[in-house]
This record gives sequence, C-alpha cells and structure tokens, in this order.
Amino acid sequence: MKNIKNTLLGLTVAVTTLTACNKTTNQENTSEMKIPQHANHDEIYACPMHPEVIGAQGDKCGQCGMALQAVDQPTAAELTVKISSTPEVLEAGKSANLAIAVTAADKPVPLEEAHEMKMHLLLVSEDLSWFDHIHPQEQKDGSYTVAETFPNGGNYLIFTDYKPVGLPGAVNRQKVAVTGATLASKMDYKPKLVAEVDGYKITLLNGADFKTNSSQDLQFSVEKNGKKLQESDFENYLGATAHIVMIGKEDKDFLHIHPISDKRFPIYAQTLIKKSGVYRMWAQFQINGKLYTADFTVDVATGTAGKMDDHSGHQH
Repeated sequence: MKNIKNTLLGLTVAVTTLTACNKTTNQENTSEMKIPQHANHDEIYACPMHPEVIGAQGDKCGQCGMALQAVDQPTAAELTVKISSTPEVLEAGKSANLAIAVTAADKPVPLEEAHEMKMHLLLVSEDLSWFDHIHPQEQKDGSYTVAETFPNGGNYLIFTDYKPVGLPGAVNRQKVAVTGATLASKMDYKPKLVAEVDGYKITLLNGADFKTNSSQDLQFSVEKNGKKLQESDFENYLGATAHIVMIGKEDKDFLHIHPISDKRFPIYAQTLIKKSGVYRMWAQFQINGKLYTADFTVDVATGTAGKMDDHSGHQH
C-alpha cells in the first residue's frame, strides 16, 4: 500500500482540559505531521516480537512468552500518523480498506483505550454534509485498519483521534481525494437546531445562544411519539450517553465532546468554542442496540472573554 497524498490545510486548534480527560493536541499531516512536544519520562515495557503487547516490568508476552523489555518512550513531537488505502485510488461507492499507523522512528507506538476504543476515526465530506464515526481495529504489526465506503467523489477530511501510552491524546487531520461522480453541494449552512431520525425528534435547545470565550452548555431534548426521553432510556455508547462532534465550516476546527450526567436533559455536555462562525454538529446515541446520528448547524457569535477553564465534560 502507498501513502495517500495529503493536502496541507490551515489548522485552528480547539483544546481544553476537562475533568478526567487529558489535554489534547490537534495536528494535521502533510506526509508526516509532528505533534507539539510534551515532557514525559515514564518507561514503556513491550514485547520485542509483538510491540502491540505492553505491560509492566517483569511481565511476559501473552502471545510468545518472551519477557517484556523497556523501550524508549517517544516524545509527542516524534510521532507521525500515516494513512494508506487499498486500493490506492479511492472511488466513490466502492469499499476501501484504510490503514492507519501511529509511529515514532518508523516503529508502532502503543495506544491506550479512550472511550472503549484505541482509535476513533471521524470522516466528513469537505462541505460537511456527510459524516461517519468508525473504529479501526488493531493489527499484529501495530497498525489499525477499517473499511469505509465514501458516497460521492470529492475531497474528504479524516480526523484520527488517539492517545499514545503515557502521552496526551491528539487529533490528526488529513485530506483525501475520492474519484467518481461529484454532486453539487446542497448545504446552505443555515441554523438547524432540530433533527428527526427514525421517529426520534432531537432538539438542540440552546443552539441559538452559542458564543465564544466562555463555557457553553449543550442542552438536548429527545422525543419519540410525543414522549420525552430520560437519560435512563439511552444505552451506553462507547462509555458515554452520547458522542458529539463539532467541525467549523471555514477552518474545520474540530471538537469531540462526550456528554455527562444531568437530570434536566437526556443529553448534556459543556464545551468551549474559541472561534466564532458556522459549525456543523453531529450527536450520536444508542437505543435498543441501534445507533442514531442527528445533525445540526449552529452559528457561534463572538462573546465576551470569560473563564476559559470552567468545564465539566470530556472534550478533544
């Protein structure tokens, strides 16, 4: 497999430190993207034959029985994210296998689980009309693979959300081109605060009030057949009641938000939006084993600077 060509994009980072969540760093690849450095000197013990097997000093590999050996821990600045595909040329309507490798000095870097997965892949069309959230599976060589079918020709963005062992989480952004028929975009980017999905009506109650520079509540109501749902009606989806992603229309600013418990709203979170403008938002939740995705469009106004660290949720 050959590396997909990446197009360099302008990048604006939306980052915050939240309860029980590590500070994350957005990054974007050309062919190999460096992450800003963070100091960390903990040792990692891994199997010399199976680098994906990690543990503590004195542990043995569960696959071959060899003693785990200390390995040099990379700094965040040494990490690269490479994406390749089979077939090499992506074609609309045809399944392709994506392979993602997080490496340092061309060696795979072990990842930790974050919200029940070691890697989250968020894919969107460049006009933000199409969205998918998938989870590549770890392979024996330390890479991660997943199949995807892009609906139409055009440019797409791939956000790779991951956390190396002993390092802060990070989000990597790359652009890929998909061949095939390109449809004219029908996105008008007008505010959309109500979504209807398979009989569920999901309303972003305070979506018209979003402002920058201060903590923002995300308040959702969910109804079906006129009945309002409670938090207890939702099933666990990757360690949370729901997952929320926001991406800016202009600079493709990225926020990955995980709701927290709140008696007033079945889906509730807090976030900090640093740039004004139009954002697309997707909220995903699971009921009776089925995953639902509701999409919204919000226009974030410029607000008066306030406290930048008052949050109680999980955000990347």
